[in-house]
Amino acid sequence: MWRLARGWRPARGAAVRAPLAVPAAALSGAWGSCCESASRWAPLRWAEQGLVALHDSSGLPWWAAIACGAAVLRTAVTLPLAAHQGRLLAKLENLQPEIKKLAEHLRYEVSVRGKQVGWSEKVARFHFNKNLRRIVAELYVRDNCHPFKATLLVWVQIPMWVCVSLALRNCSVGATDSEVQEQFSSGGALWFTDLTAPDSTWVLPVLLGLVNLLIVEIFTSQKMKVSRFQKLVTNFFRVVSVLMIPVAATVPSSMTLYWLSSSLMGLSHNLLLRSPTFRRLCRIPRTKSDSDTPYRDIVAALATRYRFNK
Repeated sequence: MWRLARGWRPARGAAVRAPLAVPAAALSGAWGSCCESASRWAPLRWAEQGLVALHDSSGLPWWAAIACGAAVLRTAVTLPLAAHQGRLLAKLENLQPEIKKLAEHLRYEVSVRGKQVGWSEKVARFHFNKNLRRIVAELYVRDNCHPFKATLLVWVQIPMWVCVSLALRNCSVGATDSEVQEQFSSGGALWFTDLTAPDSTWVLPVLLGLVNLLIVEIFTSQKMKVSRFQKLVTNFFRVVSVLMIPVAATVPSSMTLYWLSSSLMGLSHNLLLRSPTFRRLCRIPRTKSDSDTPYRDIVAALATRYRFNK
């Protein structure tokens, strides 16, 4: 006899893939006061000590030490998490045909049961959605791919980005060590020789905005069918990427350099995770949306969207 299950919790069938590199949130005018209040935060002190240790042990100038620090953090911390996220999202994508088939079967059972007991359309829809959520939750447990686990990258990447940014800000203004501030004042290169001052040429801020926009466009290039919500999220990231340009022009060059280096590593990791060979090394299951020529497809998609081709 057909029975209804109890105690099911809502779950969606698919997770929205997010770009590996999340653009920085717009900083308000209270940035300075927030930095001062957080200057004694333990993770912030660890970040400052790590930056100084990297500089002293490597012998690199400060601009190179900051860029290398961003590369090390993104490669050692966020890249493995991004590969883990890729495995989860691939499993979720491969579950969709099974979920669709089970939903069709469940719809038939609910229809039969509804006719037997005289359910209204609203009641039948309620029982269908309730049972479907239970079925999907069981599939998530079976394949160990709950969508929330795919957000781990964000929960690690954003706090890490904030800690390093605040640490560089403290080093630039001498909040912790005046000697480090003096080293920062002459530790730059090319046109940004003073890492404690903003980039008056706006070269670093503009490059930061362009790299973040490129990350967003590469992400959206793989989407054939995009929902209204996904369009809103994409446009939000585009706006934030543009707003980050004037923000980056008002903070010390050391912070802008770190943001740019981190975004460049995020872009390279996004491209690396498209490689079929690298995906196999990371044991990411193959899906129907995977391509054997991902980089050619990206160029073609961007060319079509912006009409670069003839």
